[in-house]
Amino acid sequence: MAADSVNPFNLSDSENEAEQRAEDGVDTERSLSDGAPGLPSNNPFSPQADAEPPALLLSSTRTSPSVEGISVAAAAMPSSLAETRVSVDVIAAQLIRDQYFLTALEFHTELLESGRELPRLRDYFSNPGNFERQSGTPPACKDQGLGPGGPLNRVGSISTLDSLDFARYSDDGNRESDERVAESDTRERNKNYKSNPEIQEPIRPLEKRALHFLVNEYLLKNEYKLSAITFSDENDDQDFELWDDVGLNIPKPPDLLQIYRNCGSALPSPRDTVDVSVGVEAGELTGNYIVQKPDLLQQQHTEMVEEFEYQISLLNEEKQSLAYQIKKLQSEIQSLRRTVSPTLPDQGSHLNSLSSSSTPLDNGQYLDIRRASEPDKPHTESNPPTQTISSPTHTSTQPHAKLKCRGTVVFDQPNRKLSPAFQQALLSFCKMSADSRLGAEVSRIADNEESVMLMLGRCLPHIVPNVLLAKREELIPLILCTACLHPEPKERDQLLHILFNLIKRPDDEQRRMILTGCVAFARHVGPTRVEAELLPQCWEQINHKYSERRLLVAEACGALAPYLPKEMRSSLVLSMLQQMLAEDKADMVREAVVKSLAIIMGYIDDPDKYSQGFELMLLSLGDPSERVVSAIHQVFIPAFAAWTTELGILQTTLIPSLLARIEKLLKQGEHGLDEHKLHMFLSALQSLIPPLFSVVLQNAPFTHRLTLQGDIPPIEVTRFPRPASPLQDVATVVGSREMLSGLLILYVYQLEHEGTTGWDSLLWVVNQLLPQLIEIVGGISVTSTTCVHEFSRFFWRLCRTFGKIFTNTKVKPQFQEILLLSEENVDALTGNAILTKATVPVYASGVLTCYNQDEDRKLLVGFLEDVMTTLSLSHAPLDSLKASFIELGANPVYHDMLLTVLWYGVVHTSALVRCTAACMFELLVKGVNETLVAQRVVPALITLSSDPEMSVRISTIPAFGTIMEMVTHKELLERVKMQLASFLEDPQYQDQHSLHMEIIRTFGRVGPNTEPRFRDEFVLPHLHKLALDNNAQNTERKRMDIATQLFEAYSALSCCFISEELMVNHFLPGLRCLRADMEQLSPEHEVILSSMIKEGETKVENRGIGQAEGSVSIAASLVGEDAKTKFLSKMGQLTTSGAMLANVFQRKK
Repeated sequence: MAADSVNPFNLSDSENEAEQRAEDGVDTERSLSDGAPGLPSNNPFSPQADAEPPALLLSSTRTSPSVEGISVAAAAMPSSLAETRVSVDVIAAQLIRDQYFLTALEFHTELLESGRELPRLRDYFSNPGNFERQSGTPPACKDQGLGPGGPLNRVGSISTLDSLDFARYSDDGNRESDERVAESDTRERNKNYKSNPEIQEPIRPLEKRALHFLVNEYLLKNEYKLSAITFSDENDDQDFELWDDVGLNIPKPPDLLQIYRNCGSALPSPRDTVDVSVGVEAGELTGNYIVQKPDLLQQQHTEMVEEFEYQISLLNEEKQSLAYQIKKLQSEIQSLRRTVSPTLPDQGSHLNSLSSSSTPLDNGQYLDIRRASEPDKPHTESNPPTQTISSPTHTSTQPHAKLKCRGTVVFDQPNRKLSPAFQQALLSFCKMSADSRLGAEVSRIADNEESVMLMLGRCLPHIVPNVLLAKREELIPLILCTACLHPEPKERDQLLHILFNLIKRPDDEQRRMILTGCVAFARHVGPTRVEAELLPQCWEQINHKYSERRLLVAEACGALAPYLPKEMRSSLVLSMLQQMLAEDKADMVREAVVKSLAIIMGYIDDPDKYSQGFELMLLSLGDPSERVVSAIHQVFIPAFAAWTTELGILQTTLIPSLLARIEKLLKQGEHGLDEHKLHMFLSALQSLIPPLFSVVLQNAPFTHRLTLQGDIPPIEVTRFPRPASPLQDVATVVGSREMLSGLLILYVYQLEHEGTTGWDSLLWVVNQLLPQLIEIVGGISVTSTTCVHEFSRFFWRLCRTFGKIFTNTKVKPQFQEILLLSEENVDALTGNAILTKATVPVYASGVLTCYNQDEDRKLLVGFLEDVMTTLSLSHAPLDSLKASFIELGANPVYHDMLLTVLWYGVVHTSALVRCTAACMFELLVKGVNETLVAQRVVPALITLSSDPEMSVRISTIPAFGTIMEMVTHKELLERVKMQLASFLEDPQYQDQHSLHMEIIRTFGRVGPNTEPRFRDEFVLPHLHKLALDNNAQNTERKRMDIATQLFEAYSALSCCFISEELMVNHFLPGLRCLRADMEQLSPEHEVILSSMIKEGETKVENRGIGQAEGSVSIAASLVGEDAKTKFLSKMGQLTTSGAMLANVFQRKK
C-alpha cells in the first residue's frame, strides 16, 4: 500500500497551463453533460476514497506550500496515485452546477490565499447577475418539496480553520429572508443565550470594578462630566484615576469604543503564524452527504461540526508527522555542518549573519528557545541571505554590531544513538513555560537594538503595575529609553502615559527624576516629537485630582520650554499655565506655574504677548499665597523685565504702567487706601530696580571703552543690596562680575567728571522717574505705617543700587528742594505743609540712611533736628516726625543717633521744642534696650520733669508710664515711681487739671501691663484718691473730664486680678466715688458702674464664703459647676448643632 496519497489542491495550476486548460475543458464538458451529482470514478468524492486507510490521509491534507516535508513526501509517491489527480476546475464546476455557492466561495477564497486563482470561480463571483433569484432548484432540495424559484436555504459557511475571519465574512446568508426566518433565528439565539453557563454566571467583583473603570473613562472622554461625577459618587469605594485600584493583575484594557469596534474580530497573536489551508480527500465526504431530515439546518450544522472535528484530528496527526520529519532533516543538516565546519570555519558564521540580517522585524530577530528542541539548533537557517554584512573594520568600530554579526553557536553532541523522538520526549520533562505571554517573551532573546525596544515596549506595561510605588522611579530610564527608540507611535504614547502616571502622588525627588527624564527625552527626539508626544501627556493631567500630579505638569511645562517649537511656547503652553494660575487651588502648584511662566518669558519672542505677560504678573502679585508672591519677585519679574529690555519698553511701558496704577490707586483711596494693592505695585517696582540699573549701564556712553584685560578690582560686598534671587543680581543680568566691575568703574568716572549728557537712560531716571515718585510720596498718608515703610524701602534700594554719587548729586537735591528746611521759612501760622507729609520719613529713612559714614549720619541728625524744630515752632502736627522715629527706631543701629536728636530738643531754648522731645521719648522707649533707657532716657526725662514750663513737665508723663510698662529693672522703676509720686503728692500740682488728666490717662493705658506690685501699691491707691478728690471738684467741666478718664482707667483695670484687700480698700471705694459723680453728670455711665460694683462685691462675698469653709478648692469647684451649668443650658437652647455652635463661643460685646 502506498504510504502517501496525492492532494489535488497541492499543485499549482500554473504548471503546464495550456495543457491543463485543455484537460479542464474536457472534464468540464463531460461533467456538465452528466446530470448526476456524482463525478467519474477517479473523483476523490467517490465512495472508493473511503477504502483508503487513514495512513494515506496523514500527509495528504494540504499545509503550507513552503513546508519541505510535503515536497519530500510528494516525491516519494507512486506515479499511479499521481495520475488520479482531478482538476480543480472540475470541482469548481460541479459545485456551481449543484448550487453549493457558499462552498464554492470558500473554495475560491482558499485558492486565492494559496496564490492559485481559478478563472471560473473568479468570473462567476465577479458577476452580480449570478446572485439574483433563480428558478433552478439545488438537487439536495428537490426531495424537500421546494419548487422553482424557492429561496436559498440559510446555512452556515463551512470555513476552514485558517481562513476563518469573523470580522470579514458573515453567515447571515440571504438578506432577503422573510420575517419568519428572522424570528426563528432570534428564538434560536435567545435559546443559546439562556443555555450558556458563562452568561448565566453572576458578575464577579473584580469584573464589576473593571467595567466601572471603563464606563467612567468613557463618560469623561465624551464630555459627560456630570454623569461621570454622579457615577463616581455612587461608587466611592473605587479610585477611578488609577487602573491599579481595580485589583486585576493585568494591564489596562482599551477603552469601550475600541472594545466595541474589535468585539467581532479576533486579535492578532504576537506569535509567529503561518497560513495553512485544508484540502478535502476522497474519503472524507460521500457522494450524497446531505441527509434528508426534517430540520435541514440543524442537520447541516451537526455535519459541519463533525467534519471540523475530523479534520482537526487529521491535521494534528499530520502535524506530528511533519514535526518528526523536520527534526530528522535538522539533525541531518547539523551533521553535515559539523562535517564541513573544520574546513570552512567562517562560512557558517557568515551564512548565519546573512540570514539574521534578512529576517523580518520582530520575528526572526529573536533567538526562540521554544523552537530549539535540540541544544545545537542553529539560528534562522531557513531564511535565504538577501544582503551582505559590514566589513570587519566597521564592526570593530561599533561594539553593538557584535550582537548582529554573532557567529553560530555549536554545542558538543553526545556520542549516543538516541532517536530524535526519544530525545525530544526526554527534553520535554524540562519545565519551560512557553504557552503564556511572559513565557513567549522569555523564550525569545532579542538579536538587535530595535528588537530590544520592541520587547521593552511589550513588557513594561506589565512590569510597572507590579513594582512598589516607592521604587517605581527606578523604571524611569527604561521607560524613557524605550519611548525614545521605539518605532511605533502608539507604543511610545503608551510608554509616556505610563511615565506621567508612574507614581500616584510623586514627591519632590520623584518629580525631579521624571522631569530630568522628560528633558533628556526632549533633547534626544527634538521639538516635533516633544510637541506631539510629551505635551499631550501634560494636557491630560492639567486638572488631575492630586495636586502632586498637577505640580508635575506645571514643572514640566517650564522644563520643556527650551525644547518646544517657538509657536507652542507662546500659544498652547502659555495658555495651559495661565489656566492653571487662575484656577488651581493649591499654592505649590501656582508657585510652580509662576516659575514655569518665567521660563516661558525667557524664551518667548512674540512681542504681541507682552500685554498677556503683564496681566499674568499682576494676577500673580495679587495671589493670597506668600509662596506665589515670592516666586513672582524671584523669578517671573526678572525674566519679564529681561524680555521688556530686549523689546526696549522697560522704561517706556512697563515701569510707567506700574506708576500709573499707583497714582490711580492713591486718587481712589482718599477715603481709604488699599494698602495691599499699593504694596503689590511698589514691590513690583522694587524688583525692577536691578534690571533698570542694568539698562542704564548697558546704554551708557562709556560702554565702548569697556575692557576686561588686566586687573579689575572686585566689587565691594556691600555695594548692592542683597538680591532676593540670582536673577535679581545685577552681575547676572549684565553677564558676569568682571563685566559689572568694569562698568561700575566707568560709571563712577562718568558721573564725577563727564556728567550725564547724551545718557538718555539715566536722564529718564533723573528727570522723569524720580520727580514722579517724589510726587506720589507726597500724596500718601503719613499715618499709614505700611505705605511709609514700602516707599522707604524702595528709595533705599534705588539709592544703594545706583550708588552714592548718584544719590548725593541726583536724589538728595530733589528732596531738599521740596522740603526747604530753614528757620527763615517757618510760618508760625501755616508752617511748611510738605513737612507734614510722608516725604519726611521716606527721605529720612529711605535716602539719608543708605550710607552710614560720619557725614551721612550728621546729615540725618541735622535733618531730624530741623524737622523737629520747624514742626514745633509752627505748631504743626508731629505725625511726620513720629513716622520717622518709628521707621528709624525699628533698627537698633539708629537708637543712639535718635537719642542725640532728642537731647538736642531737651536743651533747646524753646519750650515747644522741649515738649516735642518729651513726646518723642514715649515712641523711642518701646524699642530701646534698658541700658540706654537708664543712661540716656530717664536722665533726660527727669531733666524735663523739672522744666520751668508746666506743659513740658506734663509731656514727660506718657514717657514715664511707658517706662513702667516696658522696663523690668527695679532701681529704674523706683526712680520713675518717685517722679510720678512727686507729680501726685507735691502741693504745687494739686490744682493742675491737665497733669491729673494725663496721669489718669497714663494709668489706664499702662496699668493692665505694668508690674503687679506697682499697680497694687501705686496705681490703685492714687486712682482712689483722685476719684475722691474729684467729688469735691466745683467746676463741672473739670469734674466731668476727670470722671470720664477715671471711668476708662477703671474699665481697663477691672480685667486684672485684684486682691480682696485692694478690692475692699481701694477698688470698690474708688468706683463708688466715681458712681457718685456719674449719677449727676452721666446717668448711662452710672448703670455700668453699678454693675461693676455689684460684680466686685460678689467676688468678695464668694471669697469670704470660701475662707469660711476653709477650702479655696470648694469655691473654685462651685464656680466651675456654675460655668458648666450655664454652658450646658446654652447648648440645650441650640436647635441646630452645626449652624449655631459657633455662636456659643462668640465673645459678648
